[in-house]
Amino acid sequence: MDTIIFDMDGTLIDTEKYYRIFWPMALKEFGYEMTDEQALSMRSLGRPFAPARLQEMFGPELDYAAVRERRKALMEERLDRDGIALKPGALELLAWLKAHGFRAAIATATDLQRTEKYLGGLGIRDYFERMISATMVQEGKPSPDIYLYACEQLGRKPQDCMAVEDSPNGVLSAARAGCRVVMVPDQTDAEPELEKLLYAKVGRLDEIIGLLS
Repeated sequence: MDTIIFDMDGTLIDTEKYYRIFWPMALKEFGYEMTDEQALSMRSLGRPFAPARLQEMFGPELDYAAVRERRKALMEERLDRDGIALKPGALELLAWLKAHGFRAAIATATDLQRTEKYLGGLGIRDYFERMISATMVQEGKPSPDIYLYACEQLGRKPQDCMAVEDSPNGVLSAARAGCRVVMVPDQTDAEPELEKLLYAKVGRLDEIIGLLS
C-alpha cells in the first residue's frame, strides 16, 4: 500500500467547524432555524444528498443553491480574515510520506478552486499528486464515486489505498469504495456502527505513520 487519499476539510485543515457555524447562519437569513445536530449531519455531504437533506429538514421550497452560496460567502469572509490552520500532525505526516516514497492525493467535497487556494495558502499543495473534487463525479459523499474515481486516476485498486477521513459521510464514501479507511475524528467521534468500517482510528494525523512503518 503506497497510496494515501486524504479528505481535506476537517481532516487536513481545520475548517469543518465553520460549516457547523455558517450553515445555520445562512439558513437563518432565509428564515430557517437549524439545530447543531442538523448542521453536523451536513459534514462532507455532497450532491445530490446535501440538497435533499436540507429540503427534507426545511421543506421542498428551500432554495438550496441560494442558501449554499450565502454559506460559502460567509465562510470565505471568515477564512480570509482569520486564516486556516492545519490539523495537528498534518505537516509531519505529509513530510514523512514524501520522504518514504508514498503517493498522496486529495478527495474532497470542496470545489477545486477553493481546494487549491486553501492548500496553496498553507504551503502543502505540492505534497499531493492529484486533487479530486466531488464536482468531477456524479454523486458526492457518502456515495463511493469520488474514491472510485480517485483510485482510477491514480491507477490503484481501492483495496490498495488508504483513505483518511474525519466525518461519517466521508468514512462511508471511502468504505463503500473498498478503501482501507483511517478516521481522525473531528467535531464528533465515530459511532459503534461506523467503527466497524474502519481499518484504524487515530487521535491525530501523524499517528498514521505508525500504521505504515
